[in-house]
Amino acid sequence: MKLQHLKKTNYIVFLLYILILCLKEIRAEQKLPLVINTWAFEEANIAAWEALQNTGRSIDAVIAGCGKCEELQCDGTVGYGGSPDENGETTLDAMLMDGETMNIGAVAGLRQIKNAIGVARNVLENTRHTLLVGDSASNFAEMMGFQRESLTTPNSRAIWEEWRKSKCQPNFWQNVRPNPSKQCGPYKPLPLILGNLHDSQRYDLEFGPWNHDTIGMIAINTEGSIYAGTSTNGARHKIPGRVGDSPIPGAGAYADNEVGAAVATGDGDVMMRFLPALIAVEGLRMGRSPAEAAQNAINRIVRYYPEFSGALVVTDRYGNYSAACMGMEKFPFSIANGARNTRVEYKICAEETIYRKHELK
Repeated sequence: MKLQHLKKTNYIVFLLYILILCLKEIRAEQKLPLVINTWAFEEANIAAWEALQNTGRSIDAVIAGCGKCEELQCDGTVGYGGSPDENGETTLDAMLMDGETMNIGAVAGLRQIKNAIGVARNVLENTRHTLLVGDSASNFAEMMGFQRESLTTPNSRAIWEEWRKSKCQPNFWQNVRPNPSKQCGPYKPLPLILGNLHDSQRYDLEFGPWNHDTIGMIAINTEGSIYAGTSTNGARHKIPGRVGDSPIPGAGAYADNEVGAAVATGDGDVMMRFLPALIAVEGLRMGRSPAEAAQNAINRIVRYYPEFSGALVVTDRYGNYSAACMGMEKFPFSIANGARNTRVEYKICAEETIYRKHELK
């Protein structure tokens, strides 16, 4: 009798387990497909959502969405004609990641090619490499059928000229002469004295709705195929050659069909030091909710950089999503999922808190 009772109990437990799995799949079907991206870039989200509805392919959605933002020059931080560097030139970074194969295609410092996310797709699909940079990336793009053209516009030229008139303020230099806070370069390094390496001047630079560097986008189809992508023209007045977090795997974006995906936006020079997108996805793997995974990744940065500004969008493979942010009042993100079309939602950002390095136990 006891043996039969035990078998019956185990059978019931097994049925409950199967029921739970089925309920999860049902909930996932209600929340999928999904397209979610950083900031209130609604037109980009609409383009991605339409592509996903038409083809059912997550890669097509990310390409269409990021490509639309490049075309529209979203807030001047994506695509041509924005964020001129110290020489007045606009260069582009982009990345595309396949959450099934873990393969990645990315470009950085791309010159004279408008469709950066399209070139990233060619790196993914037509090479065994992960990242191509600079003029060589542009040469590759030409081989793939893209045309070279100037990325400078009258607006970006005016931004650069005004910056020069303002004695090149703000800029990204430190520990150099002449004093970078008072005049333009060229600069020479100062002899380093112990303790004078710091990032205090970083926060003289504004990060917000018109200087936030990137669109990050995640698409999940009804079959659970996840792609994540980014596109940006980088930090305004950057030192030529600078690359931020957007094209760096685990920093700007990360995707894994087994658990979910994350995309980041904000101060890329800081964010890439912590790989927040990877940290968030691994948080999902450990059982954290998207909200917990996102906030944990942001907290790691704030411990070392309390003045940091940036945000993360995180979704698990079932379509549950959330965001975390710092250095702004609230963070907008665009989403379409299930039977619901594109809308903008907001995440109230954490206040500056106690996550300082010296306060850690």
